[in-house]
Amino acid sequence: MTMLANHPEKNVIHLQLQQNVLIQNLDADDRAELERHLEIFDGRKGEFLLLQGVREMAQYFILDGILKRVVANKEGKEMILRFADERDMETSYAAWRLGDPTPYGIVCVTKARVARMPLTEWVSFLEQRPAAKADFELAVMRGMSEIMAHTITLHLLDAPGRMQRFLRKHPQLVDRIPQKELASYLNLSAETLSRLIHRGKT
Repeated sequence: MTMLANHPEKNVIHLQLQQNVLIQNLDADDRAELERHLEIFDGRKGEFLLLQGVREMAQYFILDGILKRVVANKEGKEMILRFADERDMETSYAAWRLGDPTPYGIVCVTKARVARMPLTEWVSFLEQRPAAKADFELAVMRGMSEIMAHTITLHLLDAPGRMQRFLRKHPQLVDRIPQKELASYLNLSAETLSRLIHRGKT
């Protein structure tokens, strides 16, 4: 983990941050203030950014790669709740506000680069900037709504319907997510997913 100010690629990262959904509407002074708090994390495929059940939380701005939010039971069986790619964000803000440990983990699906800061510092930053706080809270609610809609989809739609919904909602991710991960997210066998993808390309 390297502070942004000391990172050898800080100029590239500075440009990437300006494209992030939560940062793009900040003015130059606010971005400069935010960047003073950021650490850069370069994660390998399968590496955890956040473990389920911890209380030390952070705000994540995705610069490159894909992350997944996962929940696991005591036996280790996992369910993928959502994927997020560059220009998006990840957070455990709701758990922090409720005083709960994190109810899920955040994992690198691919090699990923993420800017992060302690959640307490992010909330303090937002408290002084009402418009940015409103944008963030809306993004959190959209993420929660997306997870709820996905959960309902798993129960109500058949395999082709689940695949078609994902293609419609996340066309940019289909060829970037490993098929094993996508099959797990859609609750399909690898064989069924492969057949549906092949059918969609013919």
